[in-house]
Amino acid sequence: MIISEKKNKYLDREKSWLAFNERVLQEAADKTVPLLDRLRFLGIFSNNLDEFFRVRYATIRRITQLKDGHKKIINGVSAGELLHEITEIVIHLQAQSLEILSEIEEQLQQENIYILDETQIDEEQKVFVKEFFIHEISADLVTIMLNDLAEFPLLRDPNGYLAVKMILKDESSNPKPERKRTRYAIIEIPNHINRFVELPTKNGIQYVMLIDDVMRFNLDSIFSIFDYESVSAHMIKVTRDSELDFDSDLHKSFIEKISTSVKERSIGEVVRFVYDKSIENDTLQFFLEKMEIEAIDSIIPGGRYHNRRDYMKFPNLGRKDLLSKKLIPLPVSGLNLEGSLIHQIREKDYLVHTPYQSFNYLVRFLREAALDPKVTAIKITLYRLAKNSQIISSLINAAKNGKKVTVQIELRARFDESSNIYYAELMQTEGLHLIFGVKGLKVHSKICLIERLENKKIRRYGIVSTGNFNESTATVYTDVALLTAHQKILKEVSKVFDFFEVNYKIQRYKHLIISPHYTRNQFYKLIDQEIENALDGKEAYIRLKMNSLSDYKMIDRLYDASRAGVKIQLIVRGICCLIPGIEGMSDNIEAISIVDNLLEHSRIFIFGNQGDPKVYISSADFMTRNIDERVEVTCPIYDEDLKKELIDCFNICWSGNVKVRLHSMDLSNKYRKASESERFRAQLETYKYYRNQLDVVLD
Repeated sequence: MIISEKKNKYLDREKSWLAFNERVLQEAADKTVPLLDRLRFLGIFSNNLDEFFRVRYATIRRITQLKDGHKKIINGVSAGELLHEITEIVIHLQAQSLEILSEIEEQLQQENIYILDETQIDEEQKVFVKEFFIHEISADLVTIMLNDLAEFPLLRDPNGYLAVKMILKDESSNPKPERKRTRYAIIEIPNHINRFVELPTKNGIQYVMLIDDVMRFNLDSIFSIFDYESVSAHMIKVTRDSELDFDSDLHKSFIEKISTSVKERSIGEVVRFVYDKSIENDTLQFFLEKMEIEAIDSIIPGGRYHNRRDYMKFPNLGRKDLLSKKLIPLPVSGLNLEGSLIHQIREKDYLVHTPYQSFNYLVRFLREAALDPKVTAIKITLYRLAKNSQIISSLINAAKNGKKVTVQIELRARFDESSNIYYAELMQTEGLHLIFGVKGLKVHSKICLIERLENKKIRRYGIVSTGNFNESTATVYTDVALLTAHQKILKEVSKVFDFFEVNYKIQRYKHLIISPHYTRNQFYKLIDQEIENALDGKEAYIRLKMNSLSDYKMIDRLYDASRAGVKIQLIVRGICCLIPGIEGMSDNIEAISIVDNLLEHSRIFIFGNQGDPKVYISSADFMTRNIDERVEVTCPIYDEDLKKELIDCFNICWSGNVKVRLHSMDLSNKYRKASESERFRAQLETYKYYRNQLDVVLD
């Protein structure tokens, strides 16, 4: 994606995000990626795009609807102009994704895997499809005839729908105009049934069919009471504004307000309408008029199928040869899961780098604390949780064993609100003490504190992590968790929990860097120290690994450092509004993005400090919301072995030349060049790094 940008200091945040999603699409297009993984990347691309429209696109659209909203300027263009540019980019990416999907389907056929539609099945398969429809789908169908309804039914996001046009037979001697015999209907595609149906294998060939096409094949059954000449069905979907609006009813609990707001999200304003581009024009116009969709920028032509995020769950079909080899999580060198983790952590700090190393250490740590008679209290922050959370089970177990368990759970974690409400109500029932955030701030920190009575004194043990306490995402997201008994650090972790309880009292910290009160100024000081070192002719460098970099003031500070001669290396997976390599502004800054099988999620910050590097892990990106509008924790790493480990991991990532793209002004996503003999895939090399630390050799 090459986009002309005015020569300024920053790249547009929304366009940079779309460039990131194009990198995901590049993985789907990459012929070196196993076929079923390519389908998974297509699903991730589609899911990302849905969330983009629900949040970022919807926000810009709101600006255009304000009084004088057309005058609002976003990086040199009006909000309306930006919406138009975004729509053009999205249409281009959608077209690319359809071409990639078609290519993947052709290659699947070479592997004896066929994705069939309703026109391609033979007589035997027709019997199977009819039986499947009757027993698995028909009872759950919601079908609504539209012509005579006073009010158009609500189409929910993220559901998909079939827009049906039916021409009835004319039984009179004088034919009526066709439009008077036209009936329209809408069929909701059930979202609790797997989107893909495996048909019986024949002669070693595997067949898959989408339930959309199963429904199309059975239109005669669905509309059997009508005498029609023809019937057709085309898929449509809507994306709605997902911003939560809270009411001010003082009599409602916070959980009730969040629950109400989540329910209202399903009826938010339509910000995108996607349709099958082969749909007949009169059918399209009927739906647009009835749904009162007028904004051209919201209307996106697509292919036969939408909700392609479902390809993330495409059946494996027993074909491991078409999937990437899964990395088996490694043990942490020197940390024995069979013994007491608390006793081992008392002697030494440890890092757990998931998914290269096992998340079981974190679960085991909590389970031990739940049973240990000397543990008096457990405190933890929760942001996103697994569907069947072992973390929650361990906390409930601790409460039943008489521990005082305090849980700060963020009910406003976007798109996880319903899940978190469920867990919050469960924990309340079990007697855990819950805290529901800080007014005006999301709690995004990932910290856990255990208080243990030893020799009549309280001794603390804890975890500070870059990622959520979520065993599901820990298999895919790269994150680093510090397991520590460093009493000065943990005393400050305790202060963070005190702040959750008493928001008006601002704590002071010597070790941790805490948002929203200290992060900006503390990082300014760290950057300024490197600037001073460079101006004094000393070695000066900054190495930052994060998900997103969009805070303009922080970018300006990095530009200042570059001009002073500080060497800056940035690994930014997603949004990067900083422009590297511009003469006189960012000559000394290089920036890359790694998009591979694992999602790079860890935040690691390294400052040269005249040869004695300062190393931090953090829950925060360099985004304004993380710095000024959330509770985030950045933690120093003091153990020299662990500092070296994180520096090594950063250097491995930086040395990568496979799956590595260069951030640039034109957002072109150019790959870092590598010869066949010098290929260095950072994620695989990181795994080897940890494997080599072990005494045993693993296959």
